[in-house]
Amino acid sequence: MNITAPVKIALRRITAQDNAAIARVIREVSAEYGLTADKGYTVADPNLDELYQVYSQPGHAYWVVELDGEVVGGGGVAPLTCSEPDICELQKMYFLPTVRGKGLAKRLALQAMDFARAEGFKRCYLETTAFLTEAIALYQRLGFEHISEPLGCTGHVDCEVRMLKSL
Repeated sequence: MNITAPVKIALRRITAQDNAAIARVIREVSAEYGLTADKGYTVADPNLDELYQVYSQPGHAYWVVELDGEVVGGGGVAPLTCSEPDICELQKMYFLPTVRGKGLAKRLALQAMDFARAEGFKRCYLETTAFLTEAIALYQRLGFEHISEPLGCTGHVDCEVRMLKSL
């Protein structure tokens, strides 16, 4: 008899103890897609190993996804730097292959936008790259629209896809 244990998935706010695990996830997924530091992707972020500290600031939030107690993904929202004060940015949405296609990115993005609305943001911006077609399709289903010019000063020089949504 082959009995499998139920899978436990949790979506929760990041803690300091999650820093190493979510940094590992981001590095692993970045390597999978060729998102290298020299092109300004997240792996170049000097705060990558300290996301709890970054997202503990006012107007910031980050959630991790756990599968049976192991961090397998995450994403967050923060004020968009060098922009109008009513714009936030959906940031660092990374998920290991084991949890993709299960609706967790959608759930996390919706939670992030609810948080942003409660913080008083009126618009949500994001940047990604064209070969992340599944992510772009999700963002479009969530109501994000393509815009031609970048907003803020994210430093993501190779993120040629820019999207904006009214909250």
